[in-house]
Amino acid sequence: MRVSSLWLSGLAGTVLGCDSCYGPQEHVVRTRNVWPLAPNQGPVAKRMQPDAQNASYGPSRGPLPWGQLNVLHTTDTHGWLEGHILEKNYGADWGDAVSFTKAMRNKADRLGVDMLIVDTGDLHDGAGLSDATSPNGVLSNPIFDNIDYDLLTIGNHELYVSSIAYEHFYNFSRVWGEKYLTSNVQIINPNTSEFEYIGHQYRYFTTANGLRIMAFGLLYDFTGNSNVSKIFTAAEVVEQAWWKQAISGYPENCETQVPIDLFVMLGHNPVRWNDTESTFETYYSSIRAAQPKTPIQVFGGHSHLRDFAVYDEMTTALESGRYCETLGFFSMTGLSSSNYTGALVPFGVPNPTQMALSSNKTNDPNATNVGASLKYARRYLDWNKITFEYHATGSQNSSMFDYYKGSAVTRNITATRAELGLSDVLGCAPQTYCISCAPYGTAENIYSGLVPQALTLGVVNASRASNPRFLIVNSGGIRFDLVQGPFTVDDSYIVSPFADIFVYLPAVPYSIASQLLNELNNDPLYNGKRDLSAVEDIHTRELSARDFAFHPIRGDDCRSPAPESIMAKRALKPAVKRQQIMLTPGYTTTDDFGSDGDDTVHSHIGNFVNSIPAYIGSNASLPSNPSPNAPVDLIFIDYIASDVLPALAGLGANYSESDVQYYINSTFSTNTYLNVYAQVAWKANITNCPVGVGVGGDAGT
Repeated sequence: MRVSSLWLSGLAGTVLGCDSCYGPQEHVVRTRNVWPLAPNQGPVAKRMQPDAQNASYGPSRGPLPWGQLNVLHTTDTHGWLEGHILEKNYGADWGDAVSFTKAMRNKADRLGVDMLIVDTGDLHDGAGLSDATSPNGVLSNPIFDNIDYDLLTIGNHELYVSSIAYEHFYNFSRVWGEKYLTSNVQIINPNTSEFEYIGHQYRYFTTANGLRIMAFGLLYDFTGNSNVSKIFTAAEVVEQAWWKQAISGYPENCETQVPIDLFVMLGHNPVRWNDTESTFETYYSSIRAAQPKTPIQVFGGHSHLRDFAVYDEMTTALESGRYCETLGFFSMTGLSSSNYTGALVPFGVPNPTQMALSSNKTNDPNATNVGASLKYARRYLDWNKITFEYHATGSQNSSMFDYYKGSAVTRNITATRAELGLSDVLGCAPQTYCISCAPYGTAENIYSGLVPQALTLGVVNASRASNPRFLIVNSGGIRFDLVQGPFTVDDSYIVSPFADIFVYLPAVPYSIASQLLNELNNDPLYNGKRDLSAVEDIHTRELSARDFAFHPIRGDDCRSPAPESIMAKRALKPAVKRQQIMLTPGYTTTDDFGSDGDDTVHSHIGNFVNSIPAYIGSNASLPSNPSPNAPVDLIFIDYIASDVLPALAGLGANYSESDVQYYINSTFSTNTYLNVYAQVAWKANITNCPVGVGVGGDAGT
């Protein structure tokens, strides 16, 4: 099934304002449960996706440290709600996460402490469950809704396409009510033709045990949105009256100041200030100037990294990876509140022990007096069933883990994938092809070992098959690794999600066509968009190091990594720990608290991201010794036409947009050719296809 149009509800378009100083408490306009819940919410049989792999081993660092306030954090899920079916480290699905978050909230209640669950955006563009519908997310968003979030915010991928933005305005925001925070993002309400906030500007609320929190949802200064939405920059927001009133404790409709025990900044926004896209420093400085002795906690996203940054003695920031590979855990204790009724130091469990020590200056020299009482902890949990079971029940194989709701969500994911044809097997991938775990030029690297061959065999116009041809695509169109095992329709969305159409110029002289790839890769005018030492230019959808969960490694980084570095989160030395098990490749993270944040210890994965060229090419049907004037079909994708045409002009061949034609048809795209290739080249073992050990297990060092 392919949903062909956006369902626009008849609900009134205006977003409800605050009913009181405390806002409309727990106001949810409409619920969107995917499966009815049984009267008995107790545990049922274990569930994962039927073909998913489970982890080889579980957590390495013992139970989680529970504090006065505890937070589970998801971000940049990008539609991976089925989990990573062929990757053991991340084999749990969204139903398992539903059961886990339910169990953790119940545990917090038993310990007498607070638990918040938060998400920082980007819900699609990455897997078929979200991307095989139009608009993206109409079937995956209701599945996502089954986790009981306390705070959510919007990502840039919710704003590129107008229909997707309106899906979030009409549906997603109505499900979550005041919990969905879009402090600097507005959209045109079609009913009024006026801009209004997609969600809410802030949420002021009291936790179960009495902590009073002021929360904001802050997208970075994104400019690639469609024209139906508007993003205020951080510099603009901090000068707006509502912001100044809220951070001063005077939210809308309040004549008297309200007490604030903690500020929470939730943002699809990198937590590192030295990331040029991050705007958290601007917001932090504004709050700290108004409230010099109130703790601030930040939850970020967009960088696709595991990271934890210290801003000052009362402010830390957590970022929790990408693609349902990571579930972040944060805890803190020592919050001073006359209204708090819970446990300050929960009994019978480890507790946070680390102070936030920072070289950043604060606006108040007395801030350390407050910060001295605060203790923090963070963990990056691998997204697998063993990890979830261990932290929820104390066992890595517990029959008491799954709840009905979680198992129902798992069944719904299975059914939806079948409905969309995502589980259909097209071929058997004979090996793992990775983006950067092996150098470009090797058979294990996806850009050299797979893409050229797939272009040659998969992009063929039968009526022109005998014509010599050159094919060129941008490397940024490849979004993820391809793991050895059954290649499904879903994998085509995972590896190459963008539907860029193949076009061509006929009868281009061989002497010109044969130079084009080098021209594109060597001229900064064309390859600058793919500069892996720079932050991603989001307008172009090109992938920077962040999209691989890496940051480029420099020689001095390997010798002496700086505490504030956001380098190579999966390419550092693994933490030292004596154990008899064989470590599997995975995340090895160093952040401002050290190298003990990864809940499960892994061996490192090689990082050769800097070797990847901006453009990848192949050729077919070329004669052994073509003449310079021999005509060839020059095939490329419409997305890079704005680079190809001027590059050709630089080589002395002038073409215009009117010369560009569809090569096969108006729908054959970069989301299609791998499917064709798999059905041609990977027929062997299709009914009994072995699954490999995963990324980093057999390629690169």
